[in-house]
Amino acid sequence: MALKASEIKVGDEHVEVVADNLTRTQIVQYAGTSGDYNPLHSDEVFTTKVAGYPSVFAHGMLSMGATGMAVTNYVGDGRLTKYGVRFVNQVWPGDTLTATVAVEEIREEDGQHLVDLTVSTSNQDGREVVRGSATARIDP
Repeated sequence: MALKASEIKVGDEHVEVVADNLTRTQIVQYAGTSGDYNPLHSDEVFTTKVAGYPSVFAHGMLSMGATGMAVTNYVGDGRLTKYGVRFVNQVWPGDTLTATVAVEEIREEDGQHLVDLTVSTSNQDGREVVRGSATARIDP
């Protein structure tokens, strides 16, 4: 179901858990799906002994994709016209990620109804891991 301009207002939020207790297996599966086999995401010995991190951690694109899922769950499939994020903190095995999608502006451009959104995903400790924005076509 597509989002409608007549049903939303600036400040509305959609909040969704996009990863519940992220596992190392899920991180490795993402590596296989994405083709990104950087050892920081799968090799505990390399990550802790060579790179100096406390553990392997998730790909930034994994958290971006999970955040994007919350956006499309809110606005509807095939509606995004723009989506971009910054990775502001790492995502670790065991993290639970909650995405918040907030309506920033509802506008009309070239005969299309659009919604500008801010997006933010935080872990179970409230630490933001992804921050960005999106624009989507919406129905009147």
